[in-house]
Formats: sequence, C-alpha cells, structure tokens
Amino acid sequence: MSHLFLRKWRTGSVLGALLLSLVGGEFSYAAKKPARAPVARKANPEELLNDIYKELAAHDLGAAQKKADLLVEAYPNFRLGHLIRGDILLMHTRAVTSLGAAVPPGAEARLADLRREATVRLQAERPAPTLLPRALLQMRKDQRHALIVDAKHSRLYLYENTNDGLRLLQDFYVSQGKLGINKLKEGDMRTPVGVYYLIGRLPGVKLPDMYGKGALPLDYPNDWDKINGRSGSGIWVHGTPPETFSRPPLSTDGCVVVSNDDLNYLTRTVEIGKTPILIGDQVEFVSKEQLEKDLRQAASLVEAWRRDVESRDDASLKSLYSARFKSAADEDINTWLDKNRYIPSAKKISVTVSDPSFFRQPSQEEVIVSNFTQQIVIGKFRHAVRKKQYWAKEGKNWKIVAESNVS
Repeated sequence: MSHLFLRKWRTGSVLGALLLSLVGGEFSYAAKKPARAPVARKANPEELLNDIYKELAAHDLGAAQKKADLLVEAYPNFRLGHLIRGDILLMHTRAVTSLGAAVPPGAEARLADLRREATVRLQAERPAPTLLPRALLQMRKDQRHALIVDAKHSRLYLYENTNDGLRLLQDFYVSQGKLGINKLKEGDMRTPVGVYYLIGRLPGVKLPDMYGKGALPLDYPNDWDKINGRSGSGIWVHGTPPETFSRPPLSTDGCVVVSNDDLNYLTRTVEIGKTPILIGDQVEFVSKEQLEKDLRQAASLVEAWRRDVESRDDASLKSLYSARFKSAADEDINTWLDKNRYIPSAKKISVTVSDPSFFRQPSQEEVIVSNFTQQIVIGKFRHAVRKKQYWAKEGKNWKIVAESNVS
C-alpha cells in the first residue's frame, strides 16, 4: 500500500511474517494453553482472521481453533474460514507447511484463489486517523457519503461527510475484474477507473442469483471515458450468490463485488444520484495540508474559467479548453462555447459559482472532476445551471477536456 499509510490497522509485522510462513513455511506449537473465551460480538472476517493468527503466534492452538469455530459459525459460507479451520484441525496431528494443507488433491485452482484472498484480507490496512483521501478534495454539503475503491488492494472505503470533515466509517474486501482494471470495451473483463455515481438500487429478488442481495449500478461510461473511446455498460456494485460469502480478488466480469452483508450495509447508507464512487489503483491518503493545497489548485482552475466567462474574454476562455474537447453531445469547443454564450450583445454580466465539489481521480491519469452551480445575471435576466467539468493535466497545464450541463 501507499507509503503514506503510517500504521497497520488489522495486522502487524509479526502477523505479516506469520502469514508468509503459513503459506510457505512451517509452524511448530508448544503445549496447549487454556483457551481464551471468544468475543461474543459478530466481528468482521478480517478481525476474526487476525484473532486466529494471534493465537497461532502465541502457540495457543486450542484458542485458535475456538476462534476458527467462531469464524465459520458467524460466516457459514465463508470458504476461506473453513479452509483455515481445516488446517488448524490438521495441526493437532502434524506440522502444516502451507495454507490449505487439508485440501484434497485436485482442488489446486480453488486453493490458489483462496490463498490470494487470504493474502489480500490479511494485508488490509487503514490509513492513520490524521490522513485523508486525496481523491475527495471537497464534497457538497448534501453529499453525505462517498466510496473509494482501491483496486490495487481489493478494498472499498466508505467515508462520511460531516461538519467536522471526512470520517472513515467502514472498509470492505472487494472482488474486481478477472483481468484487473482500466476497462476499455464491453466484455474485456476489466473494472473501470474513474469518478462515478451510484445511480440506482436493484433488489436481489429481481436479479439472477449471481448478484446476491442486489446491485448498485454506476454511471459508466462517464464523459472522460467517452473522450477516451471507452465503451461497455452494466458496471455495478453487487453481492454474491447465496452459497458464496466472497469471491477471489480477481473474479468478476468488471463489476465490484462485496459480500451480501456488506452490500446490505452499503445499500442502506448510500444516496442514489448523490453518492460518488471513485475507483483507481493510485489511492493515496495525505495530510490535511496537502489536501487543502490540492483543493486550492482545483478551485483556482474553476475561478479562472469563471473570470473569463464574466469578462467575455473569448480567447482566454478558449485557451482553457483542450484541443480534444468534446461535450456530452459530441460538440467541439467552438460549437460548445457558442451554445453557452448568453446574450452576446450585453455589455456587462455577473457570473458566480456556488455549491462546488471537487474529486481527483485516483489513477495514473491526472484528472480533476469539478461540479458547481453557475449563475449568470444580466440586468433582470438570471440563469442558473449545474455544470460538470473534467480537467486533465496536459504537460504542465490543466485543460478542460469535457463539460456538460447537468440537472
């Protein structure tokens, strides 16, 4: 994960080494110690897995087995939990040299998937409390939540937008496209990268079993995708079949898949049409000072645009747009600017910008997505419209590559 992660959340260096040893080394255990009473609450899978590995690190095989029993009881269709429990039962009789030692021959492919899932889950980290997601520069007050998918580490972060700033509520293990990220076309088995919105709720009763308890569709492809010739459809956040708790990290046709329990939580929390979901492999967590610096830059771009619209400086305004600009209706820059020029004969106009939000795409592509309300006043004439702009880094300069008027 990013070097800006300052502390482990669920697993420390000892447990990390322990995991590597379990995959490729060997454990020996001292005499049994009295088992500790398991925690009564239903913890999430990573917490329970770490509890198991802590007991193994303490050479307390009996306690580890009790924790494994608790894990499969809490999540009866969690295949990885059953795999680890099987290994622990086998440890009572002999040394175990690899994860999945209790699996019979002929299940190598499934075992490899479970090993990848175990590695991803046990390497899960949370950012230090002082760090903030660089992608969420500023949200509108009525945007209560945001989702960030770290495709590199198969993790989804749920943030709450409070009066005191962003607060991390939960994070979840996710599965993604079989061939990774950077979706280009229909059927390429990749998950898209970009800034999207959740645009609907689909109940599980109306969907095939493979979608589990339901789905949350995304507005893929967005304007930036279309500029870059990306196509396809049907990208959702959805659940798993009833008999499956989770899927391997790379196992979907392009959707983002979570457990049914996690999907239920997300479905109750997000707001359709308002909650953004940012997907990328360059998820960074930075200081408040760095975030404020990035926000000032994003706001300054929109302010330069506002000044040129207000001053009717057509040449300067046009220079802010990329040569590859396309509107949502596939209009070039000249057609778009002519279409959005209000009362050309007026000598003086007033232009204001309000209710902005700014998102930075968490990927190698440097893209800022700006949303705001533009209000124009010309004498008694008043007009307000909500705008969305995609600013991309071209050399040393930021340029508008896409712009649309949204409802």
